[in-house]
Amino acid sequence: MNAVSPSYSITEAICEPSLVDYATAEVQLMHTAALDALDCQRVLKKVGLNLVGELLKGQGEFLEFNHFPQGDVYDKETGSQYYYHAHRGSEEHGHFHVFQRPPEDNHPGYLADPTHLIAISMDAWGEPIGLFTTNRWVTGETWRDAPETLALARSFELDHAWPSWPVNRWVSAMIIAFYPYLDVLVNHRDREIDSLEKSGVRDIFENRDVEVIGQLPISLADWERRLASSLGHE
Repeated sequence: MNAVSPSYSITEAICEPSLVDYATAEVQLMHTAALDALDCQRVLKKVGLNLVGELLKGQGEFLEFNHFPQGDVYDKETGSQYYYHAHRGSEEHGHFHVFQRPPEDNHPGYLADPTHLIAISMDAWGEPIGLFTTNRWVTGETWRDAPETLALARSFELDHAWPSWPVNRWVSAMIIAFYPYLDVLVNHRDREIDSLEKSGVRDIFENRDVEVIGQLPISLADWERRLASSLGHE
């Protein structure tokens, strides 16, 4: 489903990503990440767990809009950050909001405010089912345009084990594996914002009618097979 809000309509269709413009080395990197993400799911499933259950373990009652884990997951060395929460009803169980902070230009060793890279929708069984972009007010992020946001995505990495090593590895791998999806969705986001502003929508970044800007369904297993096929693997 591609929807902005009940009040606004998407002005263009969101196309499925193509691998044509990616070098073989880039596709290989994505494929390795997709296999890593699948492996994170496998080792949890082997003992009756899943990504969401692992993340919520010991976090108390699962309440809408609350961040899980409390205080978010943040790597102070890489600037990478995420949290999980729910508020979209039957569309999904919940979703990860994923952020990255760039180095502060004039303050070596410091990181700037976070930018939202993407949200990852999860189903009731802890499987990823979609990616989507949001308006600025949704996450309170520092808005950066598509080239800056996509460059930040390239540096995303969670390099610690709290609250869960497999979940942190999985989130990091998903950003690499699905980079072509991010490319399509974040560029689409910018075009939609520009179109809405030109149509006369005021204070666009704070407009509560404009929440989800665009989304695409995903299947990690199918995407891994597509990446493998692109590399000529059986």
